[in-house]
Amino acid sequence: MDIDIRAAVPTEYERLGEITGQAYTGDGLLDRNEDDTYLNVLRDVAGRAAAGEVLVAVRDGQVLGGVTFAPPGSPLADVAGPHEAEFRMLAVAPEARGRGVGEALVRACIERARALDGVTALTLSTQPTMRGAQRIYARLGFVRTPELDWSPIPALTLLTYRLEL
Repeated sequence: MDIDIRAAVPTEYERLGEITGQAYTGDGLLDRNEDDTYLNVLRDVAGRAAAGEVLVAVRDGQVLGGVTFAPPGSPLADVAGPHEAEFRMLAVAPEARGRGVGEALVRACIERARALDGVTALTLSTQPTMRGAQRIYARLGFVRTPELDWSPIPALTLLTYRLEL
């Protein structure tokens, strides 16, 4: 599959918001409650693009997925320390899964982090049930950092990973 990874443009924000919301609700990671604050954050691609960098995977003009890259100091970073970048909200459309889209997006984040002066690591948080994504992270050299695991809400502990650059 020939996939182009690039910065999202405003005309793609709505579609990527749909894909991201669908990925999280369809996989049972969030309820389908329209009032869910985090679901609204996931769908707000314009807001994410204003505070970080949103990358999309595109093939034949169709958005297949996306990810948010948070450079050092970005308000979107949850666990990144000084001189660390982070990526969040990795999502792939159901029909594009298993075709390397997620891995291509993660690789693009790694390349982006390496291109920034002074960045020493790339971090991320993931839900325990996101096993497919965790396999990608391990394959690309990320290691678990349980000392940074955290709970955005009492019923959920997020696992953290880090890649030394």
